[in-house]
Amino acid sequence: MTIGLEQDIVDRDVYERTVASFRNSGIRLPKISELANPASLDPNVLGDLAGADPDQPDARNLFRVHWHNAQDRKSLADVPEHIVLPSELTGVAAKIIVAVGNRFPMIRAHKVLAAYGCLVPRLVTGQFDPERHRAVWPSTGNYCRGGVAISRILGCRSVAVLPEGMSRERFQWLENWVTNPADIHRTMGTESNVKEIYDACHELAKDPDNIILNQFNEFGNYIVHRAVTGPAMEAIFNAVKGDGSLKARAYVSASGSGGTLAAGDHLKEKLGTSIAVVEALECPTLLRNGYGEHNIQGIGDKHVPYIHNVLNSDYVVGVSDKVSDALNLLFNTTAGRAFVAKRTGLGQEALGSLADLGLSSIANVLGAIKMAKYMDLGPEDAVLTVATDGAEMYGTELEKTTSGVFGGTFDDIAAAEVFGRYMLAATTDNMLEMTRPDRERVFNLGYYTWVEQQGVSLEDFDARRDQSFWDGLVGIVPIWDEMIDAFNAKVAKPG
Repeated sequence: MTIGLEQDIVDRDVYERTVASFRNSGIRLPKISELANPASLDPNVLGDLAGADPDQPDARNLFRVHWHNAQDRKSLADVPEHIVLPSELTGVAAKIIVAVGNRFPMIRAHKVLAAYGCLVPRLVTGQFDPERHRAVWPSTGNYCRGGVAISRILGCRSVAVLPEGMSRERFQWLENWVTNPADIHRTMGTESNVKEIYDACHELAKDPDNIILNQFNEFGNYIVHRAVTGPAMEAIFNAVKGDGSLKARAYVSASGSGGTLAAGDHLKEKLGTSIAVVEALECPTLLRNGYGEHNIQGIGDKHVPYIHNVLNSDYVVGVSDKVSDALNLLFNTTAGRAFVAKRTGLGQEALGSLADLGLSSIANVLGAIKMAKYMDLGPEDAVLTVATDGAEMYGTELEKTTSGVFGGTFDDIAAAEVFGRYMLAATTDNMLEMTRPDRERVFNLGYYTWVEQQGVSLEDFDARRDQSFWDGLVGIVPIWDEMIDAFNAKVAKPG
């Protein structure tokens, strides 16, 4: 199984054709280290970037695929955009610090970073020919959008594979960005139907021109999040901490593809944080080897991702989609915000920031609150988490929840019930503080997906038990950066 860890040019002919293609298009690739620290970018690049619309397929937007975009999504922020949720809202004394993902270009979600981390190593090693190959992006939502965006910028044809039950807004975006409507493959089911996505990819892989960039097993996804998202979270914490004595106690992220969890490995190394994995209570795969369906869009499950460093995770936190659906109404309707303002005294700026939280982001926040309660954290403690996307992807979900749960009306009384039940009264049930046997159980569960179904060798599967394996992946970043530099230099030379 190709997992994208090559560190040399695999096919020189493909490499040279790609160089020629990019030379004709005038495309330059940012290094991973530049995405981790965009202030280090060439001033000429930054100056040129100012004229690029962040929502258009402009190659200059590659240099915005990072966490340091300001609220206008055009200028650079010294500290990545974030929210510190007030105790009046969360009901806990600890600081809940949320990195904001909807500042990313084109898709307003952080998955565009994962897509870049998976495709670009293939380009600079001569494994992907933009003039021949199609990039296939299996996803439960934002990753395939990120892949389509990156592909279109680079002049590559792409295919989005995602469940038919995902939000209408996702499909509307895809319909506007793919070059051919047939390149949107709708598979059966919703968030938990990852196996069906894999089955569709097996069919597509029969055509050698289709290159499957599976976020669940592409180590480029892990590497780019550990190298870029991890330092961004650390920078946010240090800014909030200032000269104080604040302690980073936990990092909370939904399981998803396992990529965003890689930031936790960085934070554990640098700040000593625990790592908590959020999953839907309706599909308690990590908690109970369970299965089911849910609507926390963006955290596809019913399996253990190949790039999830399970043996470095400390907690599993179950969150119900009933909670995220209801809080989406509380945070993003007029009645909901009016109640929150009256009950908490929050001003318009704080209320407006709630729109930065999409469904999986709300689940992450609830997981962070549960962790703060479980660990009995105080005002000198912080829990870090990620808002992977914002509310703009879930307008139709507001309508579904209003009609399906609240009888067509979400009013002041309903808002009070949601706030009291799901925020202030959040409990520490359906949580697991993992022992070594617990971690082994979850790790072993991945065998059935990756060895039996997907053809990974047992040797490769077991190699991931050793933490030195994961730590060693970070060493690939300077190698890929050198290859990106060399690639850009060849592109810049006259043909």
